[in-house]
Amino acid sequence: MKKVTKAVFPAAGLGTRFLPATKANPKEMLPIVDKPLIQYAAEEAAAAGITDLIFIIGRTKRAIADHFDKAYELEVELETKGKLRALKELREMLPPSVNYIFIRQPEALGLGHAVLCAQPAVNDEPFAVLLADDLIDAEPGVTRQMCDLFTYYQCSLVGVQNVDPSETGAYGIVAAERMADKLSRITRIVEKPKPEEAPSNLAVVGRYVLTPRIFHHLRHIERGAGGELQLTDGIAALLEEQQVLAYEFDGKRFDCGSKTGYLEATVEYALKHPEVAAEFRTYVEQRFCGPCRAGKA
Repeated sequence: MKKVTKAVFPAAGLGTRFLPATKANPKEMLPIVDKPLIQYAAEEAAAAGITDLIFIIGRTKRAIADHFDKAYELEVELETKGKLRALKELREMLPPSVNYIFIRQPEALGLGHAVLCAQPAVNDEPFAVLLADDLIDAEPGVTRQMCDLFTYYQCSLVGVQNVDPSETGAYGIVAAERMADKLSRITRIVEKPKPEEAPSNLAVVGRYVLTPRIFHHLRHIERGAGGELQLTDGIAALLEEQQVLAYEFDGKRFDCGSKTGYLEATVEYALKHPEVAAEFRTYVEQRFCGPCRAGKA
């Protein structure tokens, strides 16, 4: 029985929806309170028992590699000033057993191409794919949930959730036959269909566990929506020869690729952050709930 020990993090996109903040800073490095999005994703993978973290980056994404590198000068400075708590958090960001692999994607040719770039590091093994701008608050993490399912079913899985029918044009959409609670067998998958053409409103979000056979199909499919190599199209080809399951995960997803979703995640995570939750909750109640109560009075 194969287990998932590798995870791919496509992070070469331009992040145009957050310009000018992402002009020189990767969108994956945007912070939610005090941690960047890419760290939340890496922690989720590590908590699932994954040991090899493979980051697909572009020429402007050096900050991601720097973030996971050891910062000797900063550690010395923190130790000298007695900021031992911050030093401990920095050193224990991820387990020491985790390996970091960085691969350059020469052109931003789509999610499918980014995943294909990871093949030399993945080899002939199953692997997870995590999109950092899909931040999912779950315990256990969604990657752990899906890796456990892979251990049992030994086939590819995609994380899905129901979306409003008007939003199907922003997602890969699946048609699926129910197998068990929260688990379905995919019969068809379509990239960004119009609402009237969508086979369902069950949308693929940024969590996947894939068999290595996906690489064969990504090498042979043609460019799809937006002139890019779509991972959805690769999965559609994979369906012709292997079972692929849709998993309606347990957890709350924040679409941090949008400004609204990013702000929602910031507020939600701040309200449960051990350092700032109490003070921030007081501010929110005074700033927003106070005027409401006054108006009702």
